[in-house]
Amino acid sequence: MTRVRVTGYSVLVQRGSGYSTLDCGVLRLTGTDDHGERLQMIYARITELVKHYKPEECAVETPVYGKDPLAMLKLGRAQAACMLAVINTGLPISEYYPKAVKKAITGRGNASKEQVAYMLHKLIDVQQESLPNDATDALAVAWCHAMRRKNELITGKPRKHQNSKGNSWSDFVKQNPERVRD
Repeated sequence: MTRVRVTGYSVLVQRGSGYSTLDCGVLRLTGTDDHGERLQMIYARITELVKHYKPEECAVETPVYGKDPLAMLKLGRAQAACMLAVINTGLPISEYYPKAVKKAITGRGNASKEQVAYMLHKLIDVQQESLPNDATDALAVAWCHAMRRKNELITGKPRKHQNSKGNSWSDFVKQNPERVRD
């Protein structure tokens, strides 16, 4: 029996001072149990979406935890297929942890999926009344990225990576001179 597997995507567009969804949905990866074939499907479909919508940049959510190590490995491979499709079209791509995405939308990193979906419908002109969870997750990542980029434009400087305590080797050397050898 073939299980239904889905990957969410969202195309967010700025309209004046607000944002709306140009497209938001899921890629249904059906018809095969072969993981390699599903990765090829993700790569091909993401490439098609990028060529069709011609975005300026893309963002993905970083998988960070799970109970099943094999499932996490497969999820990471799926993310890599998506990232490679984007990178091969020449676009920059950013990654966001789930807690950072939730915090950008609700102000809380531990918000529920329902809270995130509710806030997204308040913040963005979403064409569909309800979205599958994977599409909502993709829309949340797009919103988080848009807000991060907006903040960078306002402040004039890029924000450090969400997991960074000092982003460069020079910062490391300054903070740890005793660890540097000639």
